[in-house]
Amino acid sequence: MMKRTISGMTGTGSLAHNRRDFIAENVNQNRVYLNICYRDENLKDVYKELFDESVERYNVGKRNDRKITNYYDKIQHGKQEKLFHEVIFQIGNNKDMAAGTPEGDLAVKVLDEYMQDFQRRNPTLRVFCCYLHQDEATPHLHIDFVPYVTGWKGKGMDTRVSLKQALKSLGFQGGAKHDTELNQWINHEKEVLAEIMERHEIEWEQRGTHEEHLDVYNFKKKERAKEVKELEQKIENLTADVEATESDIKALNQEKADAEKARDQVRESKEQADKELKHMEKQRNQLQPIINSIDKELKNSGQIKLVLPEVGALELASTYRNKKIKPLFAKMKNYIAGLAAKVIELSREAEKWRDKYQQLKKDYDDLEKDADKVADMCNQLCDDVDKLEVISDKYKRALRIFGSDTIESAIWRDIQKEKALEEQKRKEQMPRKLSDRLQWGRERSQEHNMQQKKNLTYLFISHDLSVVRHISDRIAVMYLGSVVEVAEKCPALFQSDAPLYKSSSFCNPASRCEEETSAYHSGG
Repeated sequence: MMKRTISGMTGTGSLAHNRRDFIAENVNQNRVYLNICYRDENLKDVYKELFDESVERYNVGKRNDRKITNYYDKIQHGKQEKLFHEVIFQIGNNKDMAAGTPEGDLAVKVLDEYMQDFQRRNPTLRVFCCYLHQDEATPHLHIDFVPYVTGWKGKGMDTRVSLKQALKSLGFQGGAKHDTELNQWINHEKEVLAEIMERHEIEWEQRGTHEEHLDVYNFKKKERAKEVKELEQKIENLTADVEATESDIKALNQEKADAEKARDQVRESKEQADKELKHMEKQRNQLQPIINSIDKELKNSGQIKLVLPEVGALELASTYRNKKIKPLFAKMKNYIAGLAAKVIELSREAEKWRDKYQQLKKDYDDLEKDADKVADMCNQLCDDVDKLEVISDKYKRALRIFGSDTIESAIWRDIQKEKALEEQKRKEQMPRKLSDRLQWGRERSQEHNMQQKKNLTYLFISHDLSVVRHISDRIAVMYLGSVVEVAEKCPALFQSDAPLYKSSSFCNPASRCEEETSAYHSGG
């Protein structure tokens, strides 16, 4: 039974590296297609899935300034918790478990079996990105997850991000300084991996981590590589933040313009309402004496003695009542009823305009507050953009210090996107079973390396530059049967606006694509 070590460590969480959005120096491009993707989800969508309902419950009854609008942004800009965590597991090293060897293939089988049961074994660690890399020196597993806890009884949300509480719910309580919940969990996962290794006749050789035996040069090299990865992740996050910030600024500027327009409209409506209210109040003031007089007369109506017309000579009582008394009372009754109706109507109209004025005044004040908030947010976002630009300048200076590796990675990122169709075809041709896939990968790798093994040079003649860019490493231009220019392949030569032949570009490729010189490849 062979003996092999187990490495379990926390990673920097470079999603672009895991997905191979760029190809580093230590990556064998001919084996990239062998990498296994178990899960690759958008982190923001995972946050919505896990925490949106909890955010809605938390915001009920809260003041606007205490509500959580975006939990992802809250965690990203906070200091207590990370957006996500990464762990890396590896069996052996590049000497005893190298990729492409039978031992390396065995390590792939063990890691693949280990990953199949990972999410069920760790339900509070939501895996959103997981890759098994076979294109580096030794097969290894990258697992990126969001730790969360449900049913939280303390203050705040009942479902939240928490590595410590997520691991506690799995039974890891922590202990001394170096015996944290995370270290306990990693050691437990190593034991699970060791059980799977034993079923494949591999014994766990516990000798500590391999980092302990690195010499000074390799240790510094490893640390420098970590720094570069961290900087790459930072620039990736900063780029996304800048794009999101610019979009937010545009939206806020539009909202600000709309708010200012609405504020002007409300101001005009308020002025018009003030004028109408003043007019109504003026009318009411004019009618107030009449109203007071009528109220007084109505209150004292029982005491009013009607002055009746004198009775005419020889006039009968019935004739006096019908011809003089009844018309007089009817006239008085109609006059008083008309005045009362008019008073009621004017009072209702005045109250209606008063309510309308109060509502318009309230809307105007709210819009003024919203406009001030929008202006403050715009100023804050402008300050954030300035800070991001300063950080971006610092990163460019770091690039000049660390060399052209990151520039090469950026150039080849575009090249890898252009090869996406070819890679998709290769994936469709790959067998479904893992053992058949490994055998097929070894055969393909031998075919790719045949040119180097045999020290062969292929001469390919074509008029189609789209074919030349994928086949040739060096390009020669012929005119009237003679070679007039020779140059290394450069991505800029195949741009849509590039001419078929230009003397300056082929004589000196660096003059045409100064920043892409690190992406050149030499042929056999």
